[in-house]
Amino acid sequence: MIKPSTKDEVEGNLHDLKGKVKEKTGKAVNDPNLEAEGQAEKIAGKIQKKVGQVEKVLGQ
Repeated sequence: MIKPSTKDEVEGNLHDLKGKVKEKTGKAVNDPNLEAEGQAEKIAGKIQKKVGQVEKVLGQ
C-alpha cells in the first residue's frame, strides 16, 4: 500500500503536468480560460506535492 505522503506527491506531480499541458495548449489555441485553468491546476499540483513532502518529514 502506498503511503498517503507518497500518494500526495505523485498526484501533485500529475496535476502539475496536466496544468502545464493545459497552459501550453491554451496559449497555442489562444484560449485564455484554458491557459488560466492550466496555471491554477499547476499551482494546485505544486501545493499537493509540497503537502506530501511535509507529511513525509513529519512521518505521516
